[in-house]
Amino acid sequence: MSKRLASWDSIIILLTVVVLIVASFAVDNFGTSRNFTFLVLDLMPIILVALPMTMIIVTGEIDLSVASTLGLTSSLMGWMWNNGMSIQTIIPLCIVFGAVAGALNGFLVTGLGLPSLAVTIGTLALYRGLAFVVLGDSAVADFPYNYSSWVTGTFGASSIPHVLLPIAILAVIFGIVQHATPVGRALYAIGANAQASHFSGIRVAHTKFWLYVVSGAVCGLVGVLWTLRYSSARADNGSGLELAVVAAVLLGGVSIFGGKGSLPGVLAGVVLLAALQNALRLKDVSGQALNIVTGALLVLSVLLPNIVTAIRGSWQRRKLRQAAAS
Repeated sequence: MSKRLASWDSIIILLTVVVLIVASFAVDNFGTSRNFTFLVLDLMPIILVALPMTMIIVTGEIDLSVASTLGLTSSLMGWMWNNGMSIQTIIPLCIVFGAVAGALNGFLVTGLGLPSLAVTIGTLALYRGLAFVVLGDSAVADFPYNYSSWVTGTFGASSIPHVLLPIAILAVIFGIVQHATPVGRALYAIGANAQASHFSGIRVAHTKFWLYVVSGAVCGLVGVLWTLRYSSARADNGSGLELAVVAAVLLGGVSIFGGKGSLPGVLAGVVLLAALQNALRLKDVSGQALNIVTGALLVLSVLLPNIVTAIRGSWQRRKLRQAAAS
């Protein structure tokens, strides 16, 4: 129990609770029901994209094209709507387009053996460029009201947004897969040692490929929700989201080198990041300052777990020396 309480997951969850409590008292309107709705809407894209990103990073890879995939699907959504397609057809097509974009990433990484960092930096620029080719600098804003109002609406007279439902469903599904199935155990094995995993019978390339497909499909879904929330399909939708997602995942305790991390810690990291950004906005802090906070958290999320591990290892070695001396 003491080891579990001293884990990074527990530390980040405790820190998240402390930040939420302090912000509720120190920041005007932070603790209101109306702000809770906006907070959930703000963390929605980060938390949904972070679910597959967690699995990808656990395997030792990364996907930096997530925000551009979101922007591309948003542009395609606007183009299809302008050309008379029904919203019921557009939504699944956007998810399929996102999956195809993810499949290209997966093929380049697993089929051609290219490094995921270089590949997804390239597709980050490629997909964003295609988004501008599809829609240009214009915006499409006349989507059906019943769809956009559902995304921004709440259940009855409560402050619980409708989008909390898909967040909860997908979080449970990803949590079960990652922590309670052979697939999840294979992800950690791949991240710890991909070559040994291959020789032990795990289909390393196949697993990584489908992770990228799932990541793209989720980005397609988030592109739809983002567009409907703001009632605006634009090529620059989601710009910079990849930084917030990676920061939240690493802040949640997932090792950038793979093989370590858990979804509860990531969820806490997302809430912590979204709460800090929300509180700073209520304090009228500029967007540039928010980027500084996100970047600082990204650096700290890499440094602090290693520092904690080093301190814990030093303490354990000291106990062993004391035990040997006695």
